[in-house]
Parts: sequence; structure tokens; C-alpha cells
Amino acid sequence: MMNMTQIKIAAALGALLSSVVWASPISPAVRSLIPSNVQQIISVDFSIVKKSESAMTLKAQVLPDNLKEFENALKNVGVNPDRDLESLTFASFVNGKQGLTMVAVASGSFSSKTVLTQILLQKVKPVKYSGSDIYPVSKTMDMTFLDDNTLLLGNDGAVRAALNVRDGHDANVDSNREITDMIKTVQKAAVWSVLDQQGSQNMLLSALGDASKLPEFENLKKQVAGSRYMMSFNQGFKLYVDVLTADDTTSSKLSSLLKAGVLYKKVTGTPAQKLALENMTVTSELVKPASNRSHLKMQFSVDQIQFQKLLQSNCFMAVSKERKELSGVTSGEVTNPLKPVEGTSSRPE
Repeated sequence: MMNMTQIKIAAALGALLSSVVWASPISPAVRSLIPSNVQQIISVDFSIVKKSESAMTLKAQVLPDNLKEFENALKNVGVNPDRDLESLTFASFVNGKQGLTMVAVASGSFSSKTVLTQILLQKVKPVKYSGSDIYPVSKTMDMTFLDDNTLLLGNDGAVRAALNVRDGHDANVDSNREITDMIKTVQKAAVWSVLDQQGSQNMLLSALGDASKLPEFENLKKQVAGSRYMMSFNQGFKLYVDVLTADDTTSSKLSSLLKAGVLYKKVTGTPAQKLALENMTVTSELVKPASNRSHLKMQFSVDQIQFQKLLQSNCFMAVSKERKELSGVTSGEVTNPLKPVEGTSSRPE
């Protein structure tokens, strides 16, 4: 009989499937804004998502509330995410005393003239910072133009931190070798995301539940270096998750725990969950023969008909209750990335 630890793992596997992230290759202009201490990068490639009914359905079901806040802010300034956007990139990072926070960069077919017209109708006054006009566009969020078709959004502190990085006052993500190496391996995929060491450790803490309190796991956690996600909607749905560990022993132990969770859920889960897990594999393998590092690899693949059945069964909706903020992978002590800064005025309701 499986113990509570394995039950927690099985539930977390479902949460992982609901914490899908969407992405496209990051442009140099966007990379120049992302701090080197970035914990997670998420991006929405709307040019792909809009072409897939399944992708749009899944996005509507599992996009966390804090990411929806950014979409709502765009709507406040006359930008329709599902119609006007081409890409929406999120970056979460630690910003001093503010803690873990987030910015979003939105690019699309809208223009600065259209957005400014909407802002002026709301009688919003900008604040000058680092040569940019920063507009409060909601009770919790500010916005500034990067160019005529690109916006930067986040709370006041996060936006200013990103602008400082752009202007060379702080190091950007290109100076983070671990993150940039992971980006290189996934950026050609239609959908991808990367997490740093801390973000990946937090994800495993959530996934392993009570097991994360064991002294043995404390040692395993320290051997996790990062993780990356890729997804494809070509001829169905494919999700690939790699957790990079320092050695094969760590990867093998984590793999064994997750395999036990899959086996348990195959026996006790709902028909939809069983269908999903029948199409999931968990393996452990060396990055390359000459390297000590190893990957814990999870793969999930179904054809278009099977994926539609999963969506219709509300399987993803049910397991999405297990997810945490920041798309379920950077759980832990996370401050509200949209927390308003004291003293801000002229904010629209």
C-alpha cells in the first residue's frame, strides 16, 4: 500500500501537467531587461496559441490568477491579448526587500498611439524614470513603452528594476551561464520555459510534499541545478520536462519516487487521470558520457483525439487546484508580484 508521500507525489504529477507554460524565443531587447538573478522565465507565443483550439482551451483552464492580472492590465489599455498580442514574456526575480516579483513584456500588432489614447481617456499621469514615462494602468500595475509595439508591465518596483537592467546598472540574464545554457537547448521549441536552481528546488518541494521534510531530501535538493520545459501541439500534445541534477544518484532517486507516484495513480486515479498517466514516462540519464550531471526526464504525449478527451473530462481543471502561484513551479515564500507601492497616485480603478 502506498504511503502519503507517494500520494502527494502522484497529485503533484497532475499539478505539473496543469502548470503548463507557453513561450517563444526571447529577443535581445527582452533579454536586456531580465535580471541575472531571474528565477523563472515564462512566455506566451500567441501566434502559435491562437492557431490551436486545444491550446486556447488549456490556456484558459490553467493560467494562474497572477498571470491573468497582466492580461487584464493590457485590456485596461485597449489591448486584446487573444487578438493583438504576438508574444507575452514573464520573468520572475528577487528584487531586494520586495522579494520575488515579476514583470511582463508584451509585443504585438497594437501601437503606442492606440494605447496612449486609452490611457489619456482615463486621465492617467505618467512618472518619469530613467528616460521613460511610467503609467499606472491599474491599482496594482504600472506600464511603460519599450518601443511602438512593445510594453513592459509590473508593479512600480519591478518595472524600475527591469529598466535599471536595460540601462546597464545591473547585470542581465546573459551573464547567468546556467540559465542561458538551458535557454539554448529549448529556445527553438514552439513552447518552453526555464527555472534556476531555487525555482527548481521549490518545484520539487511542492511535488514531494511531506517527503521534502526528510533529511535525505535536504541533501537531494542541494544537487538540483535547474529545470526546463518544452511543449508542442503538432499532431496532438507533447510535454517534456527536464530536471538537471548534479549526479546520476540524485536523478535516479527522484526518478524512483516519481515512478512510484505514477504507478499508484494508475491504480487509484480517475479514468481521465489514468489515461494521462498511461502516456507519461519518467527516466533518468546522464547529460553526456563525459559529464557527471544527470537529467530527471518526464515526458507526456497524446494524440489530438486523446488530448481533446482529457480537456473535455476536466482532468486539467481538477488537478489545477494543486498548482501554486507563478504557474506551479516557483512555489514557496513568494511575495505578491503585483503588490502596489505606497505613495503611487493617479491609478485607474
